[in-house]
Amino acid sequence: MKDSLGRREFLKHGAIATTAMSVAGPGALVHAGEKASIPVRVLGKTGVKLPLLGFGGAALPAAWGNPLSVEDRVKLVRYAYNKGVRFFDTAGNYLESQSILGKALKGIRQDVFLASKVETTNEKQVRKAVDKVLAELQSTYLDLIQIHGTPGLEQMSVKQAMKIHAELVKLRDEKVVRHVGFTAHSYFDKALALIKTGGFEQCMLSYGYIPRGYNQMWSKRMTWLRDECVAQAHEREMGIVAMKVIGAGVLGSWSGTIAPELHKKEISKLPGAAIRWVLKDKRIDHLAIGMRLPEEIDANIGILTTDTACTKEDEALLAKYSSKAIRRKPLKTFRID
Repeated sequence: MKDSLGRREFLKHGAIATTAMSVAGPGALVHAGEKASIPVRVLGKTGVKLPLLGFGGAALPAAWGNPLSVEDRVKLVRYAYNKGVRFFDTAGNYLESQSILGKALKGIRQDVFLASKVETTNEKQVRKAVDKVLAELQSTYLDLIQIHGTPGLEQMSVKQAMKIHAELVKLRDEKVVRHVGFTAHSYFDKALALIKTGGFEQCMLSYGYIPRGYNQMWSKRMTWLRDECVAQAHEREMGIVAMKVIGAGVLGSWSGTIAPELHKKEISKLPGAAIRWVLKDKRIDHLAIGMRLPEEIDANIGILTTDTACTKEDEALLAKYSSKAIRRKPLKTFRID
């Protein structure tokens, strides 16, 4: 990572605009409200300016830990919008996530950047899969469609993934989708190959203090490959979105259970330390974080609207916690080399 900021970084870290704009054209701002103070960055060569914090739709399904009623989850999404969040990411296999987002974004669809994924490994099924996504989201278009990491890229060869990509490009040409990307929890060797094709505008990568993917820890080699993905994507001016910033709750809502011997004050500081650690890398354009409750939305916005410099205290806390957590569930999962 270079210490000095180039032209792209200067633009990416520019001031927040104060007038509402459409997301249709390059350089447009998804308006975050006149009182919003979430930092804004440009999502790579899409040209779209977005508040740094995005809403990860995997936090919405009840089966995956959301305690709220459907009505309150719809209100949760609106709450995030009212607080300045404009990037909403979901997927077809996130159970009821897409239908909840569809209800919540009625009337404000044009003011948000809506991303979903295609999970099929059969290129002949891509259009049908995207049509289903649009129906559930009650939208006529997607701002971003991504080849899902799993099910998807993990189960495919790079050659097959590019067949899926070709079908998504057709949909982009038809203006059914505006931008094409992919996600990767691990298997960063495949992700790197996709980046090097030059055919993608965005990638969403697992990027957190704990090297954890969907349900696996990964090796130093895989971490090196992930870092190479970031470098190559940045060189190609792709939008880079970090997921698993809080380790799917391992550094957040589950931390008190995983390491109960830590003081409550230390536990409460972990999410902020985790976010600031990721933001040390100025090449990251966006953070997609799952938030199940209004308090979690408020807490993350609070972190991002104060000093986001990662401190020695942050790194010491992350190291202390991780040394304990690594030996316990849910981190004692299979490993990928």
